[in-house]
Amino acid sequence: MTQRDVFSQIVTYPEGWTLPFAEVLDGMMGRVITLLQTEGRAISNGLSFAFGGVQTLLVYAPWIASVSVFTLIAWQGGGWKLALLTLLLLLYVLAAGFWEPAMNTLSLVLLALPLAVLIGFSIGYLGFRSRRAQAVIMPILDLMQTVPAFAYLIPILLLFGFGPVVGLIASVVFAIPPMVRNTILGMQSIPDAVIESARMSGCSRRQQFSWVEIPVAMPQMLVGVNQTTMAVLSMVIIAAIIGGFEDIGWAVLSAMRKAQFGQSLLAGVVIVILAILLDRITAAYAARQLPTSSHSGLPMRRFVPVSMLVLGAALLAGHLIPPLGTWPSSLTFLPAQSINRATSDFVVTYGGIMTAFKNAVQFYVLLPVKIGFERAIVPFTWGITFTLQLQIAYWALVIVVAGFAFGFSHWKTGVALLVLAEVLFVGVTGMPWASFLLLICLLAYKAGGGKLALFAGASALYLLVNGLWAPAMTSVYLCASAVFLCMLFGGLIGVWAAASDLVSGVIRPINDLLQTLPQFVLLIPALMLFQVGDFTALLAIIAYAIVPMIRYTEHGLRSVPKTLIDAGRSCGCSAWQMFWQVRLPQAKPQILVGINQTILYGLGMLVIAALVGTTGLGQAIYVALGQADAGKGLVAGLGMALIAMTADRILQALARGRPN
Repeated sequence: MTQRDVFSQIVTYPEGWTLPFAEVLDGMMGRVITLLQTEGRAISNGLSFAFGGVQTLLVYAPWIASVSVFTLIAWQGGGWKLALLTLLLLLYVLAAGFWEPAMNTLSLVLLALPLAVLIGFSIGYLGFRSRRAQAVIMPILDLMQTVPAFAYLIPILLLFGFGPVVGLIASVVFAIPPMVRNTILGMQSIPDAVIESARMSGCSRRQQFSWVEIPVAMPQMLVGVNQTTMAVLSMVIIAAIIGGFEDIGWAVLSAMRKAQFGQSLLAGVVIVILAILLDRITAAYAARQLPTSSHSGLPMRRFVPVSMLVLGAALLAGHLIPPLGTWPSSLTFLPAQSINRATSDFVVTYGGIMTAFKNAVQFYVLLPVKIGFERAIVPFTWGITFTLQLQIAYWALVIVVAGFAFGFSHWKTGVALLVLAEVLFVGVTGMPWASFLLLICLLAYKAGGGKLALFAGASALYLLVNGLWAPAMTSVYLCASAVFLCMLFGGLIGVWAAASDLVSGVIRPINDLLQTLPQFVLLIPALMLFQVGDFTALLAIIAYAIVPMIRYTEHGLRSVPKTLIDAGRSCGCSAWQMFWQVRLPQAKPQILVGINQTILYGLGMLVIAALVGTTGLGQAIYVALGQADAGKGLVAGLGMALIAMTADRILQALARGRPN
C-alpha cells in the first residue's frame, strides 16, 4: 500500500463529498425557461423577422449596390485609402465565392451591433449616475467577460430556440461589456468645469445630457462601439456551432469537420476580412471625433443624399446588367483544391519531421507537466524507467539547488524550486487537492492579503464540491504550459522588438493579424498539420495568447524614462546590467499585465480548443452544450471564470507590489 492509498482522501477528492449543484441549477433553469419561454419565443420571432429583412437587403441585393454603399461609408469615415481597401477586400470575397455566407454573417452583425450598443450604453449610463448600480454592474461585467460564451449559449438556446437568432442574442450578451465600460469611462472623464458651465447656462437635465455629456464622452464611447463590433463578430462565429445556417462561421466549421484545409482556410480569410473592415471603419469614425482629427470628408448632410444617389444608380445597374447583379461564376477563383493538394504534399514530405517534433513536445514537455515524471518517464517515451534510484537522485539534486538558494538568502527562489519540483514529479493533474488548495491560498495571501486568499480558496472549493477538480486541473495544465511558452518566447520577442525598430515594425502587423483573427481560424493550420490532441490545442492557444506578452513587454521596456537610462550609463552600467538592473525592474508592472492578459486569453481559447479533442473544463462545457444541459454548462463555465478571476487578482496584486 502506497502513501497515496493511505492518504487517498487528501490526494483525490472523494466523490461522496460533491454537491449536486449542477442538477439543482439545471432544475431552476428549467423552471425559469418554462416560465419565460413564451416571451422568449416572441422575442425570437421578432428578431427573426428583423434579421430576415436585413438579410434580404444584403444577400439578395445586387452585389454592386452593397459594395458601393460599404465603400462610400469607408470613404466617409476614413478617406480614400480606407475606401480603396474596402473595395479590394470586398471584391476578394466575391471572387472567392463566399459572398452569400459573408453577407449572412454581416446581417447578424448589423442587427446585433445596435442592440448591444444601445443596451450597453443604457447600463453604462446607469452605472455612471449611480454608484450603487456601478458596484453591482462591474462584478457582473467581470463575470460576463470570463465565463466562456459556450456556457451561456445553452440557456439562450433553450429559451429562444434553435437558429441564427440564438447567435444574434448570444452576440448581444457577449458584446455588451465593452460598451458599458467605455460609456462609464467616457462619462467619468467629462471635466467638472464643463458640467458646471452647462448648469450655469441654464441647461435642463435633458439638454445637459444631449448637448454636453454625450458630445464630450462620444470619443470614448465610439472606442466602445469599435470593441463591441469586434466582440459581436467574434461571438457570431462561435454561435455558428448551434446556429446552423449558411453563414461564414458555419462554412469554417463544416470545412474543419470534413478536414478540408483549403476550404476552411479560404473561409477563415473571409472572416479576417470582415474583422479588418469592421475594425478599421468603426475605428475611423471614432478617430474623427477627436479634436486632433484632420478628416475632410463630406459633411453628413451631403453624404446622405450622395449615398442615396449612388445606391439608386447601383440598384438600377444591377437589375439591368446581370453581371453587376450576380457575380459571374467564371470570375470566381477557387484555389481550395490546389491548397488541399499542396497541404497533402507538405504533410507527406515533412510529416515525419512534424510527427517527431510533436512527439518530442508531448513526451518531454506536456506529459511531465500533466502527469509528472513518476508516470511520464517510461521506456516507451523516454527509453528508461524512473526507478527508485533515479527518484532519489532527482530529489537530491532539487534539495542541493534549493539549499544553495536558501544559503544565499534567496528563500523565495528556494521555495519556488521545491514547489516546481513537486509539481513536475507528480504532475498538475496528480497533485493532492489539499496541497494545491493550501498552495494557492498561501500564494494569494502573500500577493494580496486575507481577502484575496479567501477568494482563491473559495474558488478552489467551488471546483472541488462540484466535481470539477480533475477537468479543472487538466485545463490548468494545458493553459499553464501555453502561458509558460508564451512568457518565454513572447517575452524574448518583446525584448528583441524593444531593442530594434526594424523588428518592432515587422512584429507589429503580425500581432495585429493574430489579434484580428477569430479564434476558430487559429485552429485550422494546427489541426490540419498535427491532427487532434493536446499539442494542436497548445499551438492554437499560444498563437492566440502570445500577442499580449509581446506587446506589453515591448511597451514596458520602451517606456523606461530616459533619465533613468542616462543615469545608468553615467554610472558605467554595461548593456547587460542596464537591462537587468534598470530596464527590467521598471518594466515589471507592464510585463505582469501582459502575463495577466496572456492567462486570460489562454483560458478563453480553451473552450475553442475543445473542438480539437482536448479534455478539461472546455470539453465539459462543449459536451454540456451538445446535451443542452444548462446546469452542467453554467457550473463548468463559472469554474473556468473563477480560475481566470483568481489568476487575474493575484497578478494584479503582484503588479501593485503590496507587501505582506
